[in-house]
Amino acid sequence: MNPAPPCPTSRAALRAQLFALGVRAGDALMLHASLRRIGPVEGGVAGLLEALQEAVGPEGTLVMLLCAELDWYAVETPPEETVASLAARVKPFDARTARAMCDVGYLAEAFRQRPGVRVTNHPDGRFGAWGAGAEALLRDDPWHDYYGPGSVLERLVHARGKVLRMGADTNTVTLLHHAEYLCALPTKRRRTIYFLVDEGEGPVIRGASSLDNEHGIVDYPGDYFAELLEAYVAKGHGARGQVGGAASELLDAAHLVDFGVRWMDAKLR
Repeated sequence: MNPAPPCPTSRAALRAQLFALGVRAGDALMLHASLRRIGPVEGGVAGLLEALQEAVGPEGTLVMLLCAELDWYAVETPPEETVASLAARVKPFDARTARAMCDVGYLAEAFRQRPGVRVTNHPDGRFGAWGAGAEALLRDDPWHDYYGPGSVLERLVHARGKVLRMGADTNTVTLLHHAEYLCALPTKRRRTIYFLVDEGEGPVIRGASSLDNEHGIVDYPGDYFAELLEAYVAKGHGARGQVGGAASELLDAAHLVDFGVRWMDAKLR
């Protein structure tokens, strides 16, 4: 006999769990989540997002990294093909319609499609935001160094934002890419990615230069984001609790970045 499936967590219970974790009305939250670990919730993914919106209220803000599912991109080497020949066989990136990258999780795609969510016009460092602070977070986001100065991540820190992790893997804290820009390492690995994009006047090829956010800014034996986050939590920083069935953390963005800079300066040399 198969066991009965778990009962969905109600929206009221989710709001209570978020409050117990420290989420308050007016907060600016960057979300990372594993839907599998959260488990079934009332109303499905939409119900989870509604509970999050209700928890921060009309004066609050939610933000997620979306990136994009792309038909084509090239790393370091510009394409030899012309724009016309490339566009004849692949679809250019269009910020208005491109799906969130599968690797960032289905919650990001569901969030992208929600009414009132704004998105940035970048195929790699693409963010979505909803709420009172969405426009201020997303406006004039940089094309190059899109996790660095002037980025959505920097603005989240200045807005006294928080990172809400709901069962997410320890290597998925996007905010730590901003710490990579601020740490004082003498050399940092960079890369350039070329994209076919459509910005309203037809397809063009654009290169975006940034610190290497795929392989890391230095060689390191392991995943230094995961190790850094584990060190941060081990020191008792942040609040821990439960959201649905997921072990969760609420982290202060500015404090986490400051810790991350000091950790990188000490460990990555």
